[in-house]
Amino acid sequence: MREHGPVDEVAERLALALTEAGMQRMVARVLAAFLFSEQESVTAGELGDQLGASAGSISAAITVLRTVAMIEATPVPGSRRAHYRLRADAWATLMTKQNAMFTLLDDIGEAGLAVTDPDGPAAVRLRQMRSFYAYLQAELPALIERWQREQDAGRSS
Repeated sequence: MREHGPVDEVAERLALALTEAGMQRMVARVLAAFLFSEQESVTAGELGDQLGASAGSISAAITVLRTVAMIEATPVPGSRRAHYRLRADAWATLMTKQNAMFTLLDDIGEAGLAVTDPDGPAAVRLRQMRSFYAYLQAELPALIERWQREQDAGRSS
């Protein structure tokens, strides 16, 4: 395990904030490690060494972050190990239809509506949840497109 410095302290602060917001602790720590890494890509082993965590907990965190499209596997010539990197569009992707959570919540909402009293309070809440996520999915593409244009304009100036 490597020595901790100021970058590690800020990364751990981020991980703590994400954990307090509801993210699993190891997922938050791994995401912070990707965000603060000075390398283009890292292996699960490198993450385990850096965070002092077991291979199983690192693997589980990588699976979660891949599921929500925050990280992706990337080829590294000459390496036989799997390498991962934070996606360039990770933050925008997290908020799009590519996020499996949006689809999952919609599916669960639909299933819930099929088994609850259509006039009951559960159905009202389920319709509100589905309506909220449908609204986000309709509005977010334009918002993300504006953000991307601003990012592109900032790079060209």
